[in-house]
Amino acid sequence: MKLTIFGATGATGTALTEQALAAGHEVTAVVRDPARLAVAAHPQLRVMTADAIMDPDTIVPAVAGAGAVVTAIGPRGTGPTTVIEDSVRAIITAMHKAGSRRLLMLSGSIVADEGESPYLRYLVKPLARRTFLRHVCADMRAGEAETRNSGLDWTVVRPPALTSKPASGHYRTAIDSNLPHGFRVSRGDLASCLLALAGDAASVRRHVGVAS
Repeated sequence: MKLTIFGATGATGTALTEQALAAGHEVTAVVRDPARLAVAAHPQLRVMTADAIMDPDTIVPAVAGAGAVVTAIGPRGTGPTTVIEDSVRAIITAMHKAGSRRLLMLSGSIVADEGESPYLRYLVKPLARRTFLRHVCADMRAGEAETRNSGLDWTVVRPPALTSKPASGHYRTAIDSNLPHGFRVSRGDLASCLLALAGDAASVRRHVGVAS
């Protein structure tokens, strides 16, 4: 498959790019600063320098012909941000211009309560959404809304807290729900999940929870 990955310089994007190349996929990594890309040169890797937020037209060549487009763009902190919403909107615009259809958007389990225990549903998550995760949650929800209204063959992926442990090959998923006791997942396993979902027709226009 030809994959286009936005946010390839982040930890999740790096894991996804490396796994996709190892699996034999052709990868276009869209980055603002190529010097920050931690993936070794590879004959099936194309690195494109562009700012997905500033100018959608510059990323049309990156998504043209892609079998799947994955955005792992996210904020670097917990302050006010619209980086997810803005980048998703630009990517969707570029995909429509290029005629590409398959989009996977990385969100987070904080945005929804389905599948959660009463403790998380009624105490922990509402508190987090009102305090330290309020800006991140709002941006994720706005990005999800853009994705759902895109008219594309989208999948929203909602992991919990991410760890830097290596891929275990064992993770759980749920459709349109979070997972019981799904407190964390490694970026390696999240990358494996994203790769599996890229070609999974059953996940189109669904929200997928993933956790260890």
